[in-house]
Amino acid sequence: MKTIMIVEDEPAISRVLTAYIKKAGYESVVCTSGNEAMEQFGTLQPSLVLLDVMLPGMNGWEVLREIRSRNTCPVIMLTARGDISDRLMGLNDGADDYITKPFEPEEVVARIHAVLRRPSQALVTENQKHFGSMRIDFKSRTVYLNGASLSITPRDLALLLFLAENPNQIFDREQLIERVWGMDYDGSDRAVDLAIKRLRKTLLHLPPEEAEIRTLRGTGYQFYAKSNA
Repeated sequence: MKTIMIVEDEPAISRVLTAYIKKAGYESVVCTSGNEAMEQFGTLQPSLVLLDVMLPGMNGWEVLREIRSRNTCPVIMLTARGDISDRLMGLNDGADDYITKPFEPEEVVARIHAVLRRPSQALVTENQKHFGSMRIDFKSRTVYLNGASLSITPRDLALLLFLAENPNQIFDREQLIERVWGMDYDGSDRAVDLAIKRLRKTLLHLPPEEAEIRTLRGTGYQFYAKSNA
């Protein structure tokens, strides 16, 4: 059974989330501070983290960055702050989704379902592809650069796998959202731009003559590859 880590210091909210998550068929563990969450994270290895921003000790942004330095566990941010700059900060730091308080618990469960489905949405027929010094193992969903595996969030990974499976083809934002993240994604299409930005940073040491993600102004994005054997 998949485990959801709830990082929330308001007991009333964590109790409601725990009840609805259990009803949806998941186990849950509640942490009331960022420090407690990071102490338990390595042992629990949760399937997804519901992460409040305003926490005692380490705040949500710090916890998110610490999680991303370790692995690609999906993270949904929970916060009363509805400013667009906060949402963009979370997405740019690697959050997989963002829910503003107050929220309906049914919506949170629906977002959990959607995020946990994303890694399986970029299915491929070949096990591996090589793009110069980068190797992608589609079966294990692992990307290697110069022999070292790269840490990529599930949503960003799904985007990279889709683009790499369709090299030299052009896709606009709407097509990428529909074909990679699914029609149930209801965030801003700006998230595509942020995901592309993060992927380019991750692939910074991949020579552009071997492969690169290109922006075609007014058209969309293209995974350019000289070789995709």
